Amino acid sequence: MADIQEYKSALAKYTSSVHEGALQGMARTYALVLSKQDSRNVSCGDAAEKATVRENFLKKKLGLTHGDAALDAAIEEVCVKMKEDRMKSRLVFYYLLAEKYNLLGNFVK
Repeated sequence: MADIQEYKSALAKYTSSVHEGALQGMARTYALVLSKQDSRNVSCGDAAEKATVRENFLKKKLGLTHGDAALDAAIEEVCVKMKEDRMKSRLVFYYLLAEKYNLLGNFVK
């Protein structure tokens, strides 16, 4: 698993400031997912993967009640933002979505 500094460096490309407490909380929450090769990245070209992000992260974890179209648009926005990264880190992807909805505080202990 990458350390927090690697994630922080990766996030620096996409956001002006990184909330380190939220990042550490997310890393703890998703440690198992991030430890597995087949689940540590998000595939923007896979519709099922994007549906999983919408259902499991945005709706279940963040508690968002927006319509699927709005949530899918947010996911696509992050996909476009990260288009230069062939391997899109799940932690960075989730951080950017949580930041978009001002819910980084959900991960701070």
